[in-house]
Amino acid sequence: MTTYNLHKILKEELKNGSADLVTRQSGQIIRTRIEKNLEKENDGEIIALDFSKIGIIDYSCADEIIAKLISRLLSGEYGDYYIILTGLNENQKENIEVALERKELAVLAQMRDGKRVLLGSLNNYLNETLHLIFKKGTITAKELSEAMNLEANTSGTRLLNLHKKRLVKRIDEIRNGGRVWIYEHISS
Repeated sequence: MTTYNLHKILKEELKNGSADLVTRQSGQIIRTRIEKNLEKENDGEIIALDFSKIGIIDYSCADEIIAKLISRLLSGEYGDYYIILTGLNENQKENIEVALERKELAVLAQMRDGKRVLLGSLNNYLNETLHLIFKKGTITAKELSEAMNLEANTSGTRLLNLHKKRLVKRIDEIRNGGRVWIYEHISS
């Protein structure tokens, strides 16, 4: 996992002495810097955006940085990465969540108190599946099918959809002479 210290990026890019992420223009500058950093990362890398030294983040900046990053990640613009947010306080969480919900996006986050949360919008059955993955650590479609009494194709589709949303990692493994997809949670 690679951590991007947003406070450090803010200081280097805006040079205004503020610890706050406000205005759409500031968000564009910060997002552009993050995008440049992503170009240097290895495929499959988990990128943690660290908010622990950030004061406030307003809606327009949350939309410009987080919602656009997640949207572009899902469209395949950046390659094979996973983004999580760390060090969030309640006020930051609220503004980021609104920005994500308006675009029907979701991202995993860890609050300053260590609690893991899902921010944004995710339908109930995918949310339920994601919570099971967090509980177990890893899961296959067959194991999900057995645990939740689902048809095999339904469990496979759920896991694939969570992977496409970049909320779980998918690992190719050979078991008993055949290929099996293992899905695992991403965390900080």
